[in-house]
Amino acid sequence: MSSCDERAERISAAARDRHLSVATAESLTGGRISTVLGAAPSSSEWYRGGIVAYASSVKHVLLQVPDGPVVSEPSARAMATTVAGLLGADLAVAVTGVGGPQSQDGQPPGTVWFGVFAGGDTRTEVRHFDGDPGVMVESTTDHALFLLEHALQR
Repeated sequence: MSSCDERAERISAAARDRHLSVATAESLTGGRISTVLGAAPSSSEWYRGGIVAYASSVKHVLLQVPDGPVVSEPSARAMATTVAGLLGADLAVAVTGVGGPQSQDGQPPGTVWFGVFAGGDTRTEVRHFDGDPGVMVESTTDHALFLLEHALQR
C-alpha cells in the first residue's frame, strides 16, 4: 500500500468519525487526488466528489478563478472555496501548478499552489517540487492529502 493510500485511509476514518464531507478541485494532478480518495474505505460516506479543471478557461468559468494567472494564490483559494460550495462539502482541497517542461504564468515547473477550505476559511500555500511531471503529480497528491488530513485533525 502506498503512502497516499495509507493517508487516504486515515482521512476516511477521521471524516467518518467527525461526520464531515470532503471535495477536491484539481488541475495539475488531473484527478489523481480524487482517485486515491475514491478508493479509500467507505468513501461514499464522506467523499462528495471532485472537479478536474485542467484548462484555464474551465477554472475561470466553473471554479470562479479570477482573471489573471491560474498558477497563483487567488486561483487556489477560489478553487477550494468554490468546489466546497458546489459540492456541499465541509472540507476541500485544491491544487494548481506547473508540471513543465515550460514555465506557466511566470512560474517555473514544479510550482504548485494549494488551497484548503475548512471551517468556513480557506488557507493557501505554495510548494516547489523537483522531478518529471509524473513525480510532481505524485508529490502534489501526497501533499494535498497531508493538508486534508491535517485539516481533519483541527
